[in-house]
Amino acid sequence: MASPGSAFEYASANLAGAVEALKELLRVPSISALPDHAADTRRAADLVAAMLDLAGLEEARAVGDPGGGYPVVRGDWLGAPGAPTLLLYGHYDVQPPDPLDEWVSPPFEPVERDGRVYARGADDNKGQLVAIIKGVEAVLKTAGRLPVNVKFLVEGEEESGGKALPSYLRDHAAEAAGDAVFVADSQWVTFDRPTIVTALRGLVYVEVEAAGARQDLHSGTYGGIAPNPLNALAWLLAELKGRDGRVRIPGFYDAVRPPGDVERQAWASLGIDEAALLRDEVGAAAYFGEEGQDLHERRWGRPTLDVHGIRGGFTGEGAKTVIPARATAKVSMRLVPAQDPRQVYEAFTRFVEDATPPGVTFTVRPINIDPPVEASPAGRGVKALARALERGFDRAPAFIRMGGSVPVTTAFHEALGVELLVTGFGLPDARLHSPNENFALSQLEGGIRSVAALLEEFGRQG
Repeated sequence: MASPGSAFEYASANLAGAVEALKELLRVPSISALPDHAADTRRAADLVAAMLDLAGLEEARAVGDPGGGYPVVRGDWLGAPGAPTLLLYGHYDVQPPDPLDEWVSPPFEPVERDGRVYARGADDNKGQLVAIIKGVEAVLKTAGRLPVNVKFLVEGEEESGGKALPSYLRDHAAEAAGDAVFVADSQWVTFDRPTIVTALRGLVYVEVEAAGARQDLHSGTYGGIAPNPLNALAWLLAELKGRDGRVRIPGFYDAVRPPGDVERQAWASLGIDEAALLRDEVGAAAYFGEEGQDLHERRWGRPTLDVHGIRGGFTGEGAKTVIPARATAKVSMRLVPAQDPRQVYEAFTRFVEDATPPGVTFTVRPINIDPPVEASPAGRGVKALARALERGFDRAPAFIRMGGSVPVTTAFHEALGVELLVTGFGLPDARLHSPNENFALSQLEGGIRSVAALLEEFGRQG
């Protein structure tokens, strides 16, 4: 087999072609959440399938019934009998581009400025997806074969909470089986060091509705005797979490495990400027959160509870003295490994029941319930990824956790039981989900190199 240097040389020599392929994909407004862009989203699926075919993958195609969800794009190379199989994930759909007036250039007309490509989806996830495809292509074009088997599984509903890929994994578990899944769908924490995600927080997201009288009432006539759902909701929300940042739901912290020494050392080695983070990214006067926990613990290692919105009563200009009949609040709990989201949801529901005042009824409706996931630094695949990233970017990666969730990792883990290899090639200021989203060309090239190296490293024993 040709040396990996050949693949690296191919990646550099053909970077301009990779950029043009990315721009072609970025021109497609594949906004899966908006029905008006259904045809665009399916067109993006066909374009990804064509890219896989050009790269040398076998049977590249978009599969699934378009009427039941956006297609899953598949493509395999299975010419390494006895070698492990690596699943490669990405998504071709994007967030809506609003607000449009904050874009320097139109969101679906990709342009290069200062070594970056600017467009909606440039970072999340089209740039990273193209890096994966071109990394496989670099090895196939220079060596004629891969050291491992690969299977692409690319979805078009990541940004809209669709179920096409989880359903596909359940229904085609044997066809999709592998040893590990590679997910590049995040950003570096600092500008100078790649990262590998060792855990992602789970999520329990609920809506709580408080109901009082049959209809809205005049506060002058009924104030003092009529139940006020907004007051009741405010009492409940205040009781859920103290000013010390601790969640007050009984048993909430029972399953929480502290991070290990390897993770703590990796977090400390990042050298994050906490003052700059507060000023430039958080944009607040002071940090918030659980007392007694450092910054990294609060972001990655501890569970949280947050209120995201409250709706009810009169919120227009002027005054309207109404006691609302109903009020609702959106509440989420981010969970760390070993916490069971079903148990947390049940504990939350019991807490709400116990906090219900006379004259008011509370109803809890689940919106999302996703478990936390882990990817041990000691795993064979994670070790291979660490070596690959160091070769691809010429610097050793750090192990971190993600404060958010990537639901598809749960789907892969539960349906296939594969090891999770989670990283990302975006820089901290890539502005994903925001105006002027961008992807650095240096990250595209480094990502291509890293994927090429991963194919070799994952094929090694031990």
